[in-house]
This record gives sequence, C-alpha cells and structure tokens, in this order.
Amino acid sequence: MSAATTARSARLGLRATPEQETVLRRAADVAHKSLTDFILDAAYQAAEQTLLDQRLFMVSGSQYQALLEMLDRPESDNPGLADLFSRRPVWAKK
Repeated sequence: MSAATTARSARLGLRATPEQETVLRRAADVAHKSLTDFILDAAYQAAEQTLLDQRLFMVSGSQYQALLEMLDRPESDNPGLADLFSRRPVWAKK
C-alpha cells in the first residue's frame, strides 16, 4: 500500500537551510509534485532501499553456488589473517 493512497495521520517535522528548501522546491516543481509529496516519496524510497540493503543480496545463480561452495569448504589456516588479528588496531594505539 503506497503512502499516497492511505490517509495521512502522522505528522513529521524537519528543518532545512534556505538553500536546501530552494533545491527541494525546484525539484518538486520539476516532478509536478507538492513539496510534501516530493519529500515523502524520496524519503520513503531511501528508507526502503536502506532496509533492503540490510536484508536482501541479489546475486546470480553462479555467484550463489560459489558462496555455498566456499561455506562448505573445510576451514584452513590463513597466515595473513592471523597476522592481522594479532596486531593492535590503529585506533587503539593512542
């Protein structure tokens, strides 16, 4: 169900610089939308994409198969990784 087809009952507030407002209004005009509709649509799309990026990974069948094969391989020594984990992190040196 899209936000446009549902009655709006939640109120959101935001503050913008005059420059941000100008750009948003111009973009809304170009898109033939109200400022509210433009901002809500853009924010909603960004929110959905952010959430999908956390849950859904699109890969080809061959990439998926390669991942499964990697996960099924027995564990092996990795000297480079062991060396990396043995060092103190840069951010902890001070």
